[in-house]
Amino acid sequence: MASANYTAKDITVLEGLEPVRKRPGMYIGGVGTAGLHHLVWEVVDNAIDEAMNGHASNIRVTLHADGASITVEDDGRGIPVDKHPTTKKSALEVIFTVLHAGGKFEQGNYKTAGGLHGVGASVVNALSKELVATVKRDGAQWEMRFKQGKPLGPIKKVGPARGTGTAVYFHPDATIFPKIEFDAAIIRQRLEVASYLHKGVKVTFEDETTGSRDVFEHTDGLVDYLKKIVGERSAKPVHDAAFSLSREEGLRLDLVLQWTEATDEHLRSYVNGIPTGSGGTHENGLRSGLGKAVRNFIDTHNLSPKGVTLTAEDIREGLTGVLSVFIQEPQFQGQTKDRLNNPELVSGVDSVVRPALEHWLNHNISVAEAIVARIILAARAREASRAAQAEVSRKSATSSRLNLPGKLSDCTNSDAAGSELFVVEGDSAGGSAKQGRDRARQAILPLRGKVLNTESASLSKVLENKELADLVTALGCGLGQNFDLTRLRYGKVIILADADSDGNHIATLLLTFMYRHLPQLIKHGKVFLAMPPLYRIDIGKDTHWALDDGHKDAILKQHAKGRSTPEITRFKGLGEMMPKVLWETTLNPRTRRLQRVEITDQIVTDRIINELMGKDASARFRFIMERAEEAEALDV
Repeated sequence: MASANYTAKDITVLEGLEPVRKRPGMYIGGVGTAGLHHLVWEVVDNAIDEAMNGHASNIRVTLHADGASITVEDDGRGIPVDKHPTTKKSALEVIFTVLHAGGKFEQGNYKTAGGLHGVGASVVNALSKELVATVKRDGAQWEMRFKQGKPLGPIKKVGPARGTGTAVYFHPDATIFPKIEFDAAIIRQRLEVASYLHKGVKVTFEDETTGSRDVFEHTDGLVDYLKKIVGERSAKPVHDAAFSLSREEGLRLDLVLQWTEATDEHLRSYVNGIPTGSGGTHENGLRSGLGKAVRNFIDTHNLSPKGVTLTAEDIREGLTGVLSVFIQEPQFQGQTKDRLNNPELVSGVDSVVRPALEHWLNHNISVAEAIVARIILAARAREASRAAQAEVSRKSATSSRLNLPGKLSDCTNSDAAGSELFVVEGDSAGGSAKQGRDRARQAILPLRGKVLNTESASLSKVLENKELADLVTALGCGLGQNFDLTRLRYGKVIILADADSDGNHIATLLLTFMYRHLPQLIKHGKVFLAMPPLYRIDIGKDTHWALDDGHKDAILKQHAKGRSTPEITRFKGLGEMMPKVLWETTLNPRTRRLQRVEITDQIVTDRIINELMGKDASARFRFIMERAEEAEALDV
């Protein structure tokens, strides 16, 4: 047995920053795009820590012309350069080469900090092929260079300098990151948010790849941020003036809230300037305090509706808010800092929010009554949809196939994982698909015309729509609170529409429905778009299939030197395709093209769907006008 020879010599000891290079995912979450940008956040967080504690007022981030290197500067105190009493090395070298070394352990240096105890600087250094730290303090400028986390020499005094501050230049290591390409839009958005969270701090972003320069500075902080979010989401406010709370003593907290006519809750939270996308204890405290304050107001003024029980979800429906807290010892879930775990924040935030919100409601009666009316409306809508939802769920419980929609041509395979549902545009295309499919594994559900736009429709109206109700029944997994992924009857749900603008519109309507009412299907990678050809191109004895005009032109260019004259056929729709052709081009798993539907940025996706499918036509007008020059040909 191999274990018999297992001795101390088999134990590998990783020294210095070697653990970071060996397992980067443990420190930055991975080596993809998110991990690459996490390096920027770590350095920026350190600069913001200086500003947050009153030592800096200007932060500058430069994306260099190569698109692969970054410099972050601040006018803070400057990292200490004198020798550390224990290591006998300069403090700057210690911070960049030793894990868990920094000025944030001692209470006197920083009241609050986003950077996690000196891990950030050393991790960025370890994962960079080159890093240069420049410090201005004590009338001099100092510089130290590193390669893959190791010093290239001692710290050097390079000349005199006015003022104080720190600049960190770094170029990520290509042996760690498969693709080094910073996204200017992602960096710009993060920096803009930082300027909202830290009012009075001027944040500049220089993008040398395009020559652009953005300066962010917001004197009204979160109030301005909330206006921006509400505007982007095209959510009509229920009340004009937002609830605003700012507290400096004890638990430092900034909060803005506004109820809107949107059907979902939208809350963005931050801890020491760091976005907590997965929430945490501070969000739990906010929801607890908010619920208590609203219920107390309703009870005090006898506004409880008859026959309807208000839930926490009803109270928060349409609520848009930003919560920012600053604490001394943040406990994050992992180095990526996506979720706050400090247990004391639940009661801490609750005790601050509840009395303040209750006081605001009682001193703004007309506003409070409008909010309560909005909450009661949400509760009645939920009650009204419950019966319809339950009806759909009952139909979806298809242990037998008796309750399935009549127009569904189901597959014979009982294994959900190996089966596919094609949601097809029109009966004509449905007929060709039924004939051309693999009957064992492929089910066909034809839809009649364009389905309901569900972006602004209530759930009860959605469930009254026969086409969508049939789709939910065929899927078998229910929706809303009754959704159960384990009951999904198919491994893939594939939208199959014509390869023209009309087909794209129908696909968009279906995607809107799934995004709003069946988001779990998209989240778990169950939704796909089929890519049927728009053209058939016969060149001699060879047949080619083109997805669009660009693909057609590429095929023609590739075979331009041939003797045969190409014969081009444009399909008016899927119904024109013979079943055999539809199988070969679109249904056959070996030859077809599928696009998986994924959400890369929830906030951006939400805004785009709202703009394209919402009630506000002006957003669509702007969208069209901005892109008018890009349109080459329209289907008429």
